[in-house]
Amino acid sequence: MFKHYTMNEVVLPLDMERKLPEHDIAFTVKPLVESIPDEAFDGFLRDTGHPAYHPRMMMKVILCAYTQSVFSGRKIEALLRDSVRMMWLAQGYEPSYRTINRFRVNPHVKELLRQCFVQFRCQLVEDKLIEEEAIFIDGTKIEANANKFTFVWRKSIEKYSAQLVEKSNQRYEELLEKEIIPSIEREDSDSLSAQEMMQVVEGLDDKVQEYDRKINASDDVTERKHLRAERKVPKQYRKQFEDFAKRTQKYQTDMIILEDRNSYSKTDKDATFMCMKDDHMRNGQLKQGYNVQVATEGLYALAYDVFPNPTDTRTFPFMDKIEQDFFSLPNYIVADAGYGSEPNYNDIVESRNRIPLITYNQYRKEKQKKYKQDPFNVNNWEYNAKDDSFICSNNQNLPFSHLSDKQDKYGFNRTYRVYECEDCTACPLRAQCTKAREGNNRRILYNERWEQQKAYTKQLLSDKETGKIYGRRKIDVEPVFGFLKANLCFTRFSVREKEKVENELGYAFIAVNLRKYTARQVNYLFNLKNEQTKKKSPSPNTGDGDLFSMHLASYVPAYDYHVN
Repeated sequence: MFKHYTMNEVVLPLDMERKLPEHDIAFTVKPLVESIPDEAFDGFLRDTGHPAYHPRMMMKVILCAYTQSVFSGRKIEALLRDSVRMMWLAQGYEPSYRTINRFRVNPHVKELLRQCFVQFRCQLVEDKLIEEEAIFIDGTKIEANANKFTFVWRKSIEKYSAQLVEKSNQRYEELLEKEIIPSIEREDSDSLSAQEMMQVVEGLDDKVQEYDRKINASDDVTERKHLRAERKVPKQYRKQFEDFAKRTQKYQTDMIILEDRNSYSKTDKDATFMCMKDDHMRNGQLKQGYNVQVATEGLYALAYDVFPNPTDTRTFPFMDKIEQDFFSLPNYIVADAGYGSEPNYNDIVESRNRIPLITYNQYRKEKQKKYKQDPFNVNNWEYNAKDDSFICSNNQNLPFSHLSDKQDKYGFNRTYRVYECEDCTACPLRAQCTKAREGNNRRILYNERWEQQKAYTKQLLSDKETGKIYGRRKIDVEPVFGFLKANLCFTRFSVREKEKVENELGYAFIAVNLRKYTARQVNYLFNLKNEQTKKKSPSPNTGDGDLFSMHLASYVPAYDYHVN
């Protein structure tokens, strides 16, 4: 016997909400977007034209699609036709893929995403899922939507630009020696600018036209042939200087695009070539990408930003964005050794009055037995505070010599105390102790402030309370990247330019948060129901219930329900 089934009867449309499970992720998306203040949507208002789709509906649709690992505009459009949860969130509307793509890169969406993060964090605080004691910061690299063979390198530009300057100066001097054109007024005697090259081209063009007039006026075949031969020289120089001017402008444009970077991609000029993780064959991957920074607590992404530089050390302007757009900084700032530098410690302690739980590059190495027993390591040498001098492993004295101020290429100044050995000439350990040239003695550059910061960091990390907070770093921030790349399958951007990339990344991190939050709710309710069942009928605890609930929680948010 079968249940009644026919396709020849009229079925009235039902409320789509009834077809969704009780704890579907759509019920988490809806209140989050509804919590955004109405003022945030003012930028989308228009007085003319056809009425637009409501931004709240568009936000719900795109966020829900991202939670299902759907990032393509065409696939989101397809979901709006066959996914029950998407139909319910859109309330029957079916925006095209063009509308979806235009909306998610709209500059006004940035404010909506910011509000989503702020409102989501408020919900976490209300639910007591985060303690607001510390934030955990880390970065990862995500591939840009650009062709990997369209790279432009700073070193190549500088090399070819220098060759161009040399060649153009040489050709200009040849023109003056041959008296083909008169000298022009130059701003810089070392190099010709693009405008000055065009002046040379105009002068050569006049010279060519002068030869043309002479050729046309002459009736003598021999003379005309001779004039044509002479005309070839200014023509060749004109062609060269046109090319010089064009290349000079191109190199100048490239340097403006690069700013302080070492490379960029022609298809996405904001992307930088970075070393990605090795592939399965242990081959290093050099691809165009962005350095994504995120601040987390309780395994939730609370703030994010995108940087073009591949290293984490110089991404600390992220702190300014957190304070300005998301929330006030808690007491502790926790990060790995990639952020450990003198400027960053100064920024946290002196400018922000917070406590940095950040290691530095040599932190783990300094704990090793080999490091502590190295007789040529300055940190193992005896220091005489009275004479302000070090005593090396050969009992030679290294007294204080002078102060030295050095500025790095980013403009940060460091002050070093320089200590120099009195005489290293006859030292039997000289070859092992120093690489200084013959006649020069061993020198020590001692950065007092940096050593104090290192000592302060060691003290914090050895303390029981702060050490425990730092120990949570790996299990707090690292899983967020795992969920983003492995579970959500977000490994490559689908848009270009930094502003658009920021918008898409915001959608992705909110999607990660929503999936985790929904899974936690399902897990909590399942455990609660399990406990109530155990109270009614006690049975031996085998532990399978907890394991099953964990698996259920990890899969529920990813389910999709389609119209049959």
